[in-house]
Amino acid sequence: MERWRRSEIASFLHTIIVPKFAAPILTAIALAFRLIPLRFEYLLGYDPYFHLAYIRYALEKGEWVNFFTHALGPYGYQIGRFHPLGLWMTPVYFYKLLSPFGVSLYNAFRITPVVFGVLTVLFTYLAVLRLYGRREAFLSAFLLAVSFGHVFRSMAGYYRGDNYMLFLYSAALLGTAVPLSLRGPRWRNVRLALYLLPGIFTGLSAAFWQAYYPIFALVAANALLLAVGAFLLGRDRYLMDSLALLAFLAAGALLANSIGSHLGYGMVGATHWLGKKLAEELGVQFGFIRDLFLLLYLKYALPLAVASVIALAILSRFVRDRKQRVLIVLIGTAAALWLAVRYYGVINGAILRIFPESPIAETQRTAFDDWWEAYGIAGLLVPLFLIRFLRRPSPADFLLLGTAIVMIPMAVVWTRFLFISSLAVAAMTGIGLVALSDWMGALIGISEDENRRKWLSAAVSVLLIGVPLVSAYQGLGTTLSVHPFMTDNWESALTYLGNVSNPNDVVLTWWDQGHWVTYYSMRAPVAQGGPSGWVARYYLGLVGEEELMKLGVDYVIVSYDTLMKFGAVMETAGVSPDEYGLVVLHRVPSRGSILVFSGGPYSVMAVPGKDRWDVKVDIGGRFLLPERVFVEAGGRLDEVALSGRPTADVYIYINLNYGYAVLMNGRAFDTPLARLMFTDDYPGNYTLVYSDGGYVKIFLFRHPNVVVTAENGSVVLRFTNATGTGLGIYGYLDNGTLVFKKWYGVGGKDSFVLPADINGSVVVRYTYVRKKTVLDRGVFRIDDILASG
Repeated sequence: MERWRRSEIASFLHTIIVPKFAAPILTAIALAFRLIPLRFEYLLGYDPYFHLAYIRYALEKGEWVNFFTHALGPYGYQIGRFHPLGLWMTPVYFYKLLSPFGVSLYNAFRITPVVFGVLTVLFTYLAVLRLYGRREAFLSAFLLAVSFGHVFRSMAGYYRGDNYMLFLYSAALLGTAVPLSLRGPRWRNVRLALYLLPGIFTGLSAAFWQAYYPIFALVAANALLLAVGAFLLGRDRYLMDSLALLAFLAAGALLANSIGSHLGYGMVGATHWLGKKLAEELGVQFGFIRDLFLLLYLKYALPLAVASVIALAILSRFVRDRKQRVLIVLIGTAAALWLAVRYYGVINGAILRIFPESPIAETQRTAFDDWWEAYGIAGLLVPLFLIRFLRRPSPADFLLLGTAIVMIPMAVVWTRFLFISSLAVAAMTGIGLVALSDWMGALIGISEDENRRKWLSAAVSVLLIGVPLVSAYQGLGTTLSVHPFMTDNWESALTYLGNVSNPNDVVLTWWDQGHWVTYYSMRAPVAQGGPSGWVARYYLGLVGEEELMKLGVDYVIVSYDTLMKFGAVMETAGVSPDEYGLVVLHRVPSRGSILVFSGGPYSVMAVPGKDRWDVKVDIGGRFLLPERVFVEAGGRLDEVALSGRPTADVYIYINLNYGYAVLMNGRAFDTPLARLMFTDDYPGNYTLVYSDGGYVKIFLFRHPNVVVTAENGSVVLRFTNATGTGLGIYGYLDNGTLVFKKWYGVGGKDSFVLPADINGSVVVRYTYVRKKTVLDRGVFRIDDILASG
């Protein structure tokens, strides 16, 4: 240690890792990285728009309404079946706290994830400081502060629930580190009681994220591996620490159950469809514990963990030989692996139900590029942590090994878990770097070769300075490359849609943009938050107009963004990509009047003429002449005459407003997505109501429709193209309980006045039919309609 301090650089490092300097430095670095997106006007990603839309709506209503009618048309969405209320309430508390200083709800919402991201860094620092020392703590926290793996879900404008869970886990880790590191007889009676804190922090996670369950696995793994470490190292007194932590975890599970009854249960709660379905399949009955995970955790997982620790405690009294203890642990590990393999199908099936696979970036298997982008060079140095076990391992090493055993596999399985696992990667790399530098320092001490000593000293400096700096450079570069998906084009289009449409209108767009529709238009999209096979099939022409009416669709949106995701559209629809060929090409510099669009092995060359265009397609060196070509420029969209006779089933759309072209085969061209986006050759019951020249286009789908208005203090349902014969009215309480159901004959009528009292209903779903054919569906809140009138 003294040698490490002697060099000037090491002396400087020793100064900045003193806690009174380290904490402010780490806070500043973590803040700087996470505040970078504040330079943008828009939020990041898609989900935050839904979160903010609901928060804004709840504030306007003055209550945390459950039945939100501006989502998932034509049925609406119950917030109680989504995240617990803590997720929505926290930004509001920040807003109320900061609004006297002129901070808007929008900005309070944007900075909320930053607060908890920075606190996670600080709590990680304090936990590692308690368990190890200044160097390990500073390096671990610094790597976490600059790791894009942690930054990207805790930065300004990207609001996600797992940020709360990781923050609370860092608090639980600190709550474990404090009693574990206390020494002396004066702490004897208090130390074990302090393990209540990690139990509380673990339970509190149920207030903020519907998928909070990994935190219970993490803390239980910490307790179990602590017990294993105590047994192997002959530090048997720590077995009581493990038991205390497990006991208070049970209290945490009870706290989570109580929170669920007030703020909403997690994904497998008794109030959720998935929870009911899994409980039925497993033959489990809900009772006092109203969450399936918590029920199984308290009934099986915790008792098994406690029994394992008690078994180790009993064995520790009789088995003193180190090798025999290692053998016992190996046997126990083999038994655990056998159980994991034996029940892999059940466990894997449950996990896939909670975290279903879908063709989106978050649910893909992590590739090396994903790992590198998230963690950079630090992600490659995780194995350095194992050096601790080759020298003199401590109980703290086993404690963090428990973290790694849960987090690292999570990061490998799914890209979205790269965020949660960032804490383990940062801590293991930071601690491992110090272990390696100490080992190299020992080599310096025993080496008699001056040259070798210098090289080893330089290597130590590179490790302790170079790795963090390279990590910071990589994290900063990746963070700077992040940009919002939302654009001015989308904001203008959706704001316009909100102004011209009716409150009960339903919108069809690709699911990515569904949350944007809710936020900017305050209308209900058919799909949002996850892929919709139905929407994908519609875009490909596999869904008829009767199906549109069954879902009450009034507006259809096609866009450049959806074209760019055509591969995902096909995958979601379940069709072969060989059937539909569609490629977006971008304009590249060219000479004279030649227009060139290129991408990969494809290119389009077009020469505009007075009467005809000369257009050629190059596909991997093979030149073809297209069947038809459409050109959009300014406010005009025209099919152009061609100078040559077609030689292939190829269709081209050229957009000169935004500098792109689309190359497609006949099957792709005949889809509603292409017809609406590229031509004016579409069915007569579609009317273009908005176009910005080729980025976003909105069409009104004309059909027998219901328009809900307020007239003379009553809610009136007016029928356009009134060919319907029946109207079904379904009334719901805010908690989703159906309290009214009645069908009315409306043949020959152009309106229907909603009865003043429909058994206390606050939300109405309606179905407009002609005999057995559904013509329209929708949903609305009665007080919203009356207020708008």
